[in-house]
Order: sequence, then structure tokens, then C-alpha cells
Amino acid sequence: MTSGIRSTRNCGATFFLRLLKIGGRACVIVPDGVLFGSSKAHQALRRMLVEEHKLDAVVKLPSGVFRPYAGVSTAILWFTKTGVGGTDQVWFYDLQAVGYSLDDKRNPLLPADKLGPTPREPLTDEDYVKNNLPDVLRRWRERDGAERERPRTAQSFCVPKAEIAASGTYDLSLNRYREVEHVQVEHDAPADIIRELREIEPEISTGLTRLEEMLR
Repeated sequence: MTSGIRSTRNCGATFFLRLLKIGGRACVIVPDGVLFGSSKAHQALRRMLVEEHKLDAVVKLPSGVFRPYAGVSTAILWFTKTGVGGTDQVWFYDLQAVGYSLDDKRNPLLPADKLGPTPREPLTDEDYVKNNLPDVLRRWRERDGAERERPRTAQSFCVPKAEIAASGTYDLSLNRYREVEHVQVEHDAPADIIRELREIEPEISTGLTRLEEMLR
């Protein structure tokens, strides 16, 4: 077997590693817990993928993507079986929209020719918010190039193997490595707010008086 695509909750990525030949690649859908679980089995699996084989990518899927059949949060692991390591940079992508609603109805959010990873019609910026799949495919192809320069505040970015290994647990959750961009918000000084409230206090009092008269 040279490649495989399959979802799993119980057998784990180790099952696919046994099926693959050296050089074979697989992408496996796993519950979120596999990415950060503290059990020895979870940590051993993550260490194996990073140290003994080549972990290519982790794609965080939106919650509800498998409704109405399952509501568990999931992610996709892309890896290559090598037996001798090879992980250099792991590519992370935060998939937020797949073209369909994330409730039990799973209604399409775009016309049919704008759905899927290779839509027949180009997507506008507004369409992209509803379907990230073409962007995943495009950025996947750049994971060894331009993607390595992307900031960690972006929807996709790369993390060096050394940083993942440094935690000791080989945590693969995207949020562990994502950086939050803080926007500075300026507020009026408390004294200015109090002064403004005192200025409009007569208007409030007059309005309350009129309201009381209307209710009599």
C-alpha cells in the first residue's frame, strides 16, 4: 500500500503505519484528543509520527463537519512512513469552512460550481469565508516554500520539529503554537466618562419624568 485515506476513532494511526510500505503516505482523520491527549498511548503515537516517521501536516477541522452522524471535534494527520524519521517542519491549517452548514441539515452555502477543493468557478473573498478547501489545497502545495514564512497569526503556518519535541509530550494541537494578534483599544479616561454622564443626566431625568406622566 502506497497511500491511504480513512477516518478512525479506535484503531489509531498506528494501524495505518502497519499497513503502509516504506515511503507510503496516509491521511487519517482522528479525534482532537489524539493531538493533545496526556495518556502514554497518545504521547507515544505522536512521538512515533514525529521522530520515527515524517509527519507532514495537521489540519484542524471545524466542529460539526461530520454532523449529523457525529459531533466530535476532529483533525487530519498527514504522514509518510519512513522508519528513520524525516520530520522537519509540520504544516498546520485551521480549516473553518467546507462549503456546507455545520449543523445537522448540512445545507450548501454556495452554488454547486463553487463547492469542493477544485470548484469550477473561481471564489471571491466572500465565497472563501464559506469554503476554505481550495485554499487548503493551494497552501498544501506551498508547505515547503512560502508557507514557512507565514506568521503564526495566519490561518496556516509551519512549526519546526525541534519546537514540537521540546514540549516532551509532542503536542500537535494547533492552538498550542498559534499566536494571537492583540488589537490595542483606547478607552476614554474614567474622569471624562463621568463628566459626560453628568452632562446628559438632566436629559435622562427629563425623559423619565415624561415617561411617568404618560403612564398615569
